[in-house]
Amino acid sequence: MENNDILIRLRYALDIKDADMINVFKLGGVTVTREELQKMLTKPKDFGAVDSAQEKPAVEDVNQCDNHTLESFLNGFIIFKRGKQESKPGESEKQAFMIKDSRTVNNVFLKKVKIALSLTSEDMLDIFKSAGVDLSNSELSALLRREGQRNYRECGDRYARYFLKGLAARYRER
Repeated sequence: MENNDILIRLRYALDIKDADMINVFKLGGVTVTREELQKMLTKPKDFGAVDSAQEKPAVEDVNQCDNHTLESFLNGFIIFKRGKQESKPGESEKQAFMIKDSRTVNNVFLKKVKIALSLTSEDMLDIFKSAGVDLSNSELSALLRREGQRNYRECGDRYARYFLKGLAARYRER
């Protein structure tokens, strides 16, 4: 799943407004204008399904969201939802960026949304269940582990899509 798609679906699921999105990016250390945000949130149309050349956005009309930008947004989202965490004296700064390559994007996405929304493992299992996926607690734990740990499991696009679908069902019903 592309980073832009994650942003688009997360924005829809949690009903985040443009001004809040810009603020979240700023909290994550990235300055984004409203025009850049709109280009990031533009979903390119399927070229096979549309006949009219005027309805297709040009390649330059879509601003690709790289891994650094997505993780900055997720870090800002945690600060937006939970507030800035002050570091304790004598404690070193934690690693801010966890996405190393495109394989780890979905795992980091799940972890950071879990933190931002203060979700428990049971909450996450309920979200997956509402989207039609039955995960066990140990399977969820494997998705939330750090890469390189013994029971780490890569989170596929399917799980990320179902999680976003479950989030939308949970937060848009309110």
